[in-house]
Amino acid sequence: MGKSEDSPMRAMAQRALSEIGAVFARVTGDTYVRICSELLQAHRIACYGVGREGLMMKAFCMRLMHLGLDAHVAGDMTTPPLGKGDLLFASAGPGSFSTVQALLGVARDAGARTMVVTAQPAGRAAQVADTVIQLPAQTMADDRGSAGVLPMGSLYEAVQLVFFDLVSILLRDKTGQTPDEMRSRHTNLE
Repeated sequence: MGKSEDSPMRAMAQRALSEIGAVFARVTGDTYVRICSELLQAHRIACYGVGREGLMMKAFCMRLMHLGLDAHVAGDMTTPPLGKGDLLFASAGPGSFSTVQALLGVARDAGARTMVVTAQPAGRAAQVADTVIQLPAQTMADDRGSAGVLPMGSLYEAVQLVFFDLVSILLRDKTGQTPDEMRSRHTNLE
């Protein structure tokens, strides 16, 4: 790309970063406290999401494992059952997904706590969750007619990635770990 072609891309990148920053400006400190509290209280954690949100939940689950927490991705063959003292952490950015609703019911029936991260706190998933983490970003539920540069649910998903890494840093500090301790749990099978 020549210099003249870089300029529109730089402008789009700045707009995207501005959109992400605007979401973080609306996330309260209490949000970080609540998510850390739920995660640290859980004996076992199962993370779940669909589509690109599911990828962000898998990325966060990996960070939880790096922290030494008993964290699993719901749906993997090696995910153990949830029960009392455990936590299902699911993503439902636009408010609800049929699989999220079903898993919330299964976890609740087994005695586990439930936590939902969403952009739509009045959505069906949030209504049945024990804890709701709101990331007030555009999703597929409200992207039509948007002036934002990031398409469909990309803003929500980008915010999830950064938010979850910030939470992992807070959890690292709360558990008294070092970055090297987290790194020591990273897979060597890559």
